[in-house]
Amino acid sequence: MTVTIGQAAARVRPPAARVRTRVTVPLEFPDGYRTTAEVFTFTGLADAREHLALGLGDWERATNPLVRPHSECLTGDVFGSQRCDCGPQLREAAERITEAGGILLYLRQEGRGIGLYAKLDAYALQDTGLDTYQANLALGHGEDERDYTPAAQMLHALGVDRIRLLSNNPDKAGQLGELGVEVSEQIRTGVHLSVANARYLAAKRDHTAHTLDLTGAA
Repeated sequence: MTVTIGQAAARVRPPAARVRTRVTVPLEFPDGYRTTAEVFTFTGLADAREHLALGLGDWERATNPLVRPHSECLTGDVFGSQRCDCGPQLREAAERITEAGGILLYLRQEGRGIGLYAKLDAYALQDTGLDTYQANLALGHGEDERDYTPAAQMLHALGVDRIRLLSNNPDKAGQLGELGVEVSEQIRTGVHLSVANARYLAAKRDHTAHTLDLTGAA
């Protein structure tokens, strides 16, 4: 399902970043799916972190490319944790973006921006009954500390100002629109529901209006 949305009122456009390196990287996922990415590094990103942009499929010819800003999740992306849906979303995005032509933005914002150790601390609090947002607050962090300024900077550096956004998160569309990236459509990802992540996904749906149909979720 797609949702057409209007462009948000632009705030001050972030400082320009520049492409630092471009390299071709063949990718293979654990299930055997293969694709090839043009991987970009940058200088001048607002937070000075090592974010990446992966051009997939015929992305350079796409006038309205499919884009997913994906926040790093070591536990889900690398180790296959089922406490979240990050790993399956990353795998899904790689294939869908390759088919459509677009860009996967891999953002170094572990644990909604609070870091890996703090995220695991939040897991421990979730085991006592808090949801993912309550746990972040209990640790003295914001519910979600992610800032998509570097995502907008990378897109602008690649000459991309108008996108179709592959995400269930309305905050991504809002922030990118404010940063001068027109989001012509917001396209849902699949729902990667498991026994282990049902409560986590329900919190995202109920607390931050993620577009998730969790029929059958506890």
